[in-house]
Amino acid sequence: MSRYAICPEASMSRLSAALLLLGAILLGGSSALAQSDSDVYNRIEELHGDAAGFDRPLRQLVKAMRSADAETIAGLAEYPLTVKANGETYDVENAEDFIDNFDHLVTPETRSAVGRQQYEDLFVNSDGVMLAGGAVWMGAICEDNACEASHWAIIAINN
Repeated sequence: MSRYAICPEASMSRLSAALLLLGAILLGGSSALAQSDSDVYNRIEELHGDAAGFDRPLRQLVKAMRSADAETIAGLAEYPLTVKANGETYDVENAEDFIDNFDHLVTPETRSAVGRQQYEDLFVNSDGVMLAGGAVWMGAICEDNACEASHWAIIAINN
């Protein structure tokens, strides 16, 4: 007989403890990735400026996606607008084209995901602000060459 006897109860309790520790580490790590509204706001301001101006078009977009309001969504887009839908890529030239093809260009899944968007869950990088895991991107569009004035618009839709 070995001098180190295997005790099934001890092994099981060590395994349970290890699993509990792993779970605590994973849960604790995910909270480290959480961001507050002010974190998102500051990141938008840092990379794009006019974070305060982002709020209104974001709220309009979320509300319009919930109700499938094609006209409002079309009015929030910058054209030509690149839309990926149904395995294809489309260059939508204008709001009228967007509205006419809305059901084909914006899937119900994208509408639902954007309609549930929470501010603290936005992702911000130098390209713009990502909604719903990349389903929609918004960006600050310069209105002149010096970019002294800008407005927020939908710059891509990726169903």
